Order: sequence, then structure tokens, then C-alpha cells
Amino acid sequence: MTIRLLLADDQALVRGALAALLDLESDLEVVAQVGRGDEVIDAARSSAADVALLDVEMPGLDGIQVAAQLQAALPSCRSLIVTTFGRPGYLRRAMEAGAAGFIVKDTPSGQLADAVRRVASGLRVVDPALAAESLASGASPLTAREAEVLAVAGQGGTITDIARRLHLSDGTVRNHLSSAIGKTGARNRSEAVAIATRQGWL
Repeated sequence: MTIRLLLADDQALVRGALAALLDLESDLEVVAQVGRGDEVIDAARSSAADVALLDVEMPGLDGIQVAAQLQAALPSCRSLIVTTFGRPGYLRRAMEAGAAGFIVKDTPSGQLADAVRRVASGLRVVDPALAAESLASGASPLTAREAEVLAVAGQGGTITDIARRLHLSDGTVRNHLSSAIGKTGARNRSEAVAIATRQGWL
């Protein structure tokens, strides 16, 4: 049986390379390609894709958000995160969102094709080195609200700007930022943003 694939990556060159590699496999067929996360659901539905290969960082929606939407709206299409960003926090969030697999882009093509087959058959596939690192680093210490405030803070602006964007009071924003700075062990909010991003918590 041929496994129908959807590729979602905002870099056309990467999409093309993945498509070329996967199309060499006799049992795999790339049936759709998109460059934005918010195009995945419609493309998956219209192409009847079995597996969606999702990059993490895309415009519209990121790959982790798309994995959650796919599981809710189109459970027949399983998601496999294929990303440059092998961060433990991303792996944990992707699995919690319902992704069936998580591998990095420098995975050899044969292993990638095998990962696709395993995901299509109902199994979960995770890069073993990343899985070990994720277990060692533990879960994100940030609450959902702290992560949200920190992510908006990373876009710049004053406390009042952040509060306005999130419909919170200035004091609430200060409290969440202070807590996030403490939990990340950072000296200030920009360092907290950098640490949380590097860990994949944002």
C-alpha cells in the first residue's frame, strides 16, 4: 500500500529536497506540499494524506500547533515533526500535542523513510539522542501563562505594551516575568527569553 505524504516547511528548497528523497521510495508518495502551518489542515483533507511531515517553525501556525489541530480535526493523518531544532522542550511539547514522531533534519534518508512507515503503521518514532536529553532536562518549569508572557516579551516593548497585547494588567505582567526569570535562572527578561527559546519551552 502506498503511503500518501504531505510536506509542510516554509523553505521551498528543503521541501523540494525532502520530496525528491521520499519519492524515491516505492511505497511513499508526496501528494501535497505547503509553506505555511495554517494551510496544512485543508491540504491534508483535500489530498487524503496519511502522514504530514511538519517543520516546527513556520508562518501561520507552528508545527506543534498543527500537530494538535491534525489530531483533533483529521486523526487519520498522523504527524511527524521533522526539524532543524532538536530541542528537548520541542520534543516534549510535540508529543503532548499529539505528534506521532519527532526527528531532526540531518537524519539519513533511509531512516527518515523508515520513520514515515512506522508512523503510518501507528507507531511512535523519536530521535533516541533527543529522547534521552529530554528525559534528563525534565519538563518546562514555566506555566502556560508565564511562557505566553515571555514569548510576547521576546518581541520587544515595555511592560505596558506586553500587558496591552495580552489583555493583562501591568502588575500581572511584571509578576509573570519575574517568576519566569527566576525559574530560568536568568538575570533579566531578554536572557530568560533566550534560555527558554534554546530549551524549546516557547
